[in-house]
Amino acid sequence: MRIRTVDAFTARAYAGNPAAVVLLDGEAPRSFPPDASLQAVAAEMNLAETAFAHPLAEDRGADWALRWFTPTTEVDMCGHATLATAHLLAEDGVLPEGGRVRFRTRSGVLSASREPDSTLTLDFPTATLTEVPVPDGAGEAFGAPVVAAWDTGGLGMLVLEIADEATLRGLTPDLAAVTALPSPAVLLTAAATPPAREAAQGAPYDFVSRMFAPAQGIPEDPVTGSAHTALAPLWSQRLGRGELTGFQISRRTGYVRTTLRGARTLLGGSAVTVLDATLHAPL
Repeated sequence: MRIRTVDAFTARAYAGNPAAVVLLDGEAPRSFPPDASLQAVAAEMNLAETAFAHPLAEDRGADWALRWFTPTTEVDMCGHATLATAHLLAEDGVLPEGGRVRFRTRSGVLSASREPDSTLTLDFPTATLTEVPVPDGAGEAFGAPVVAAWDTGGLGMLVLEIADEATLRGLTPDLAAVTALPSPAVLLTAAATPPAREAAQGAPYDFVSRMFAPAQGIPEDPVTGSAHTALAPLWSQRLGRGELTGFQISRRTGYVRTTLRGARTLLGGSAVTVLDATLHAPL
């Protein structure tokens, strides 16, 4: 069975967030292999997420079924692995320039469009932000004061604002203490420090972030697409603009373009295929 690795939210290999993708694109109708098999493959790949997708023959609302697994668990939403899946559908000729593909997922129907410049745009639900008290131990877990905190409802992330970009870049969190916080995933963010331009790729950006989910088997996520459904409304309100670019300042780094459209957020980016291989063990 074919499996490919794609670096998402980057225009260059060995950056962005890598996702493994298995397209079960044989003769329809298809179904997913047993959950234990999917989880075993994700554990074997040991990337932040492994995506599995198969075409839907008789679903008028969606074209493909899509699921995502970390090395330890299935998740409800994943941006970078969705971008990676759409990228491979484009490479395979399934998603033409100007076309759109709809995915049936645990978070409803999500779509991906292929732009004229070959970048991809995801259409995701906007997260609901509710400001909450900063949890006890948050500052100690990250070694820096926390300015404010937000719950993200169904997105399942805790958003913490850090004072500035330099502080966020320099954090070395205590992952055991992060696991003890009241959320399995903790998203840190700060405004970009002008002039905001990352040296290696040279693209301008408006805000920065880092995301930690050690309880889900992800010590630090390289680029978290779904997190930007919460970051987009937060920073669009602050900066007074609906279209922004987020820069995730992990070791690998990556860019996510965001466009806030009320209840929906568009997430834009590029992707690069870096590995094309065969799974010899049966699912």
